[in-house]
Amino acid sequence: MSSSPAPSARGGRLALLVVGLCWLAVLFDGLDMFIYGSVLPHLLETKTFGLTADQAGDLGSYATFGMLVGALTAGTVADRIGRKQLMTGCVTLFSLASGICAVSGSVAVFGLGRTLAGVGLGGLLPTAISMVSDYARGGRVAITIGLLMTAHHAGGILSAYVAKWLIDPFGWRSAFWVCVLPLLFVPVLIRFLPESLSFLVAKGRTAEAADLADRYQVELPTAAARKTAADRWDALLGLFRGGEWLQTLLYWLASFGGLLLVYGVATWLPTLMRTEGYALANALTFVVVFNLGGIVGMLLAGRAADRFGAPRIAAVWFALTAVGVYLLSVHLPMGVTTLVVFLTGVFLNSAQTMIYATVSIRSTPDNRATAVGWTSGMGRFGAVFGPWLGGQLLAAGNGDWGFTAFALAGVSSMVFIGIAALRSARQPRAREDREELAAAH
Repeated sequence: MSSSPAPSARGGRLALLVVGLCWLAVLFDGLDMFIYGSVLPHLLETKTFGLTADQAGDLGSYATFGMLVGALTAGTVADRIGRKQLMTGCVTLFSLASGICAVSGSVAVFGLGRTLAGVGLGGLLPTAISMVSDYARGGRVAITIGLLMTAHHAGGILSAYVAKWLIDPFGWRSAFWVCVLPLLFVPVLIRFLPESLSFLVAKGRTAEAADLADRYQVELPTAAARKTAADRWDALLGLFRGGEWLQTLLYWLASFGGLLLVYGVATWLPTLMRTEGYALANALTFVVVFNLGGIVGMLLAGRAADRFGAPRIAAVWFALTAVGVYLLSVHLPMGVTTLVVFLTGVFLNSAQTMIYATVSIRSTPDNRATAVGWTSGMGRFGAVFGPWLGGQLLAAGNGDWGFTAFALAGVSSMVFIGIAALRSARQPRAREDREELAAAH
């Protein structure tokens, strides 16, 4: 006779199920995010829709603006309909939006598709992070979130191969049709992804939550006190009281430069490498190498921050990112350029994460969520500006300055986060649960 699995094994099985499903959803998120940058060189070279470089930058910004909207509204919507429903809705939205791009006959329709895709992409990632945080086993929240984030870069790698394999034989529209395929994953989410236990408890659906917790032998969370609008407003004002306004502004500026760099490079890397004289196939290979670096960086950054401190690592990471991005503007031997692209991916893709870790560590427990959320939100404006900036430089015939401009953004973030860390070090404050804070990255 077989015995039932031990409670820890059953809880681990539930965590594996949730993390696995969320990982796949974020993989599709990354594919849809990076596919535009992967097909962009072809769109410009073939003058699809009569597309110009400045219009291409605008289109890249449409998606990141949609992500801004999606990220800012995700929490409110999830509180109303649940994290599971929001995740399935986001996957459905960005998949259908890719279908709009695939059938579009004008820049305007294509731009509509990218904007709608951005809303879905922006809403999915914070919701998926919340889901895996709910179900991660004790003491493994940080590493679980780090594992989840590797899916985004795996999607970037997949986007490069989709472009390399499909564009020449089938045309650029085929790449966006591939991005519609995640619709087939939606029924899997509906069938197998459990709802967040925290959401069920908060909504008073305690019987449903208890049944799910008992089925998988996991601990049922306690109901948290709901914050009123006045509480949230007071937490925001707390970021500016007692001279904290300068510290808050420095964090926001660092986040702006960081996400400008991340999304500017993600959108324009293949195109800018083409302007440096590399063949299209090599330019797309750089996308693969860049995202491989991103995966390695996500796994290394947390360990480095735990050992040396998140503020210090954030500043060093941005400095190394700036050097790497600037070197991409120099036509080096292929092997050297590939190494530079890989190392740039290692540092660039996790440098922004170190800003969030720094803000979390330097914040007090009562306003930590507000501080990190607003730092991320202000950074999203940089995400909108980055793709636009690259397009403007190319349109003006200054493509060679593209990597230099992005490198300067890295330098600015290094300076801002460095000053913020130094000011905070001079004015130490008592903090609780430092181990929990380090897990924020």
